[in-house]
Amino acid sequence: MRLSVIIPVFNEVDTLRKIVERVRAVDIPKEIILVDDYSTDGTRELYDSLRPMVDKIVLHDRNRGKGAAIRTGLEHVTGDVVIIQDADLEYDPQEYHLLLEPILAGRADAVYGSRFLTGRAHRVLYFWHMVGNKFLTLLSNMFTNLTLTDMETCYKMVRTDIMRSITIEQDRFGFEPEITAKLAKLNIRIYEVGISYAGRSYAEGKKIGWKDGLNAIWCILKYSRGRYLDHGKRTLKTLQEFDGYARWIFSRLRPYLGSRIMEIGTGIGNNVRHLLANPGTSLILTEYRPDYVDLLRERFGHRPNVQVFQYDATQPPAPELAASPPDSIVCLNVLEHIEQDQVALRNMYDLLQPGGRLMLLVPAHDALYCAIDRNLDHHRRYSRDLVQQLLHQAGFNPIEIFYFNPLGAIGWFVAGKILRAQCIKPYHVRIQRMLLPLGKVMDRVGLPFGLSVVAVAEKPASSPQ
Repeated sequence: MRLSVIIPVFNEVDTLRKIVERVRAVDIPKEIILVDDYSTDGTRELYDSLRPMVDKIVLHDRNRGKGAAIRTGLEHVTGDVVIIQDADLEYDPQEYHLLLEPILAGRADAVYGSRFLTGRAHRVLYFWHMVGNKFLTLLSNMFTNLTLTDMETCYKMVRTDIMRSITIEQDRFGFEPEITAKLAKLNIRIYEVGISYAGRSYAEGKKIGWKDGLNAIWCILKYSRGRYLDHGKRTLKTLQEFDGYARWIFSRLRPYLGSRIMEIGTGIGNNVRHLLANPGTSLILTEYRPDYVDLLRERFGHRPNVQVFQYDATQPPAPELAASPPDSIVCLNVLEHIEQDQVALRNMYDLLQPGGRLMLLVPAHDALYCAIDRNLDHHRRYSRDLVQQLLHQAGFNPIEIFYFNPLGAIGWFVAGKILRAQCIKPYHVRIQRMLLPLGKVMDRVGLPFGLSVVAVAEKPASSPQ
């Protein structure tokens, strides 16, 4: 496992060389990325001599803040795990091993280094800073439903695929509560380990102040409010009881399914039994969220004809996933969650064997976008024309594209736009179940709208690579 160390730098002429040397001395395969946030104290004059010691140096053309520097650094990481290392000497890189151990053991996806959960050496400094840190951690925990002891710690070690999935908005020290809130929302496995801390005084260059504390409170409220409610998982569990809806969808898709099927974004596995309905089918389940991957392996990993992989659809697939291309890819209510939907479609194209088929279902009509979509992390809803355009751009030949479930579109409009519901509730599903026969009749009429757009597309048998 390779570690990517991002070092945000601003006016650290006295400590930068020492911290780079300390990071280099750590016995872990790693890369070091320096991001200089427009230092003016002579730090930039050090870079010619530091270039042989680091893998990348990026220079900002103006001072933008620590969060912006981290955002820049993430554009250049190539390792499996990322850690943020301040350019001062407050944190000891030799403790990377402590943070990495739960990740290497397969227990954690992110590890925080706590300055308070430890019997290690600490420099004694500012009482009110300690009170402020503990207050901010408590407030953050109240909104994220975590039990951290040190939310503001610099040492946050996170798997790279997870870190890249998060859009960092804060430019300054608001990065700490923002990233914590967004990691909590992903429901990943977060651990804490105790670390030492050699804090410095303001005379020695400490930069964080009371204004940053106020901004941290604002960031906690902005990014954490209601985020511990996992609307996506709640919705999947609600829909788990509505098996008739899945049967209806697959009655339209089954003629196109092959014998080696890959599902992109399996969730908690609501579609698995429908995908395995035909004898002789082998199934590859892929999912981005680690907690869902664990659940899928527990539920289906014992079956000889089922494989489970963790996969981010915006990234090129690992060799073991691409080794045996499927003849069918099913992607239902997933693409709307992916900001780079065109990249994901192209990766699906590359995964398919020539002549293979993609079956896609996405939410329809921008006019229906509402709070339910926002809480489910939908980036958009689609039109039939847009789906056709995206498929063509990815290299597919569309076979069939149609609107599906017009009655559901009416129900979504009433619930989301008129009644302003925040999530799909059990009584919404009960109503849909009761009206399912009417919904099927309306669907057969071929009305020019629906809750979803369904597309079936083919990868050409002789496709350009």
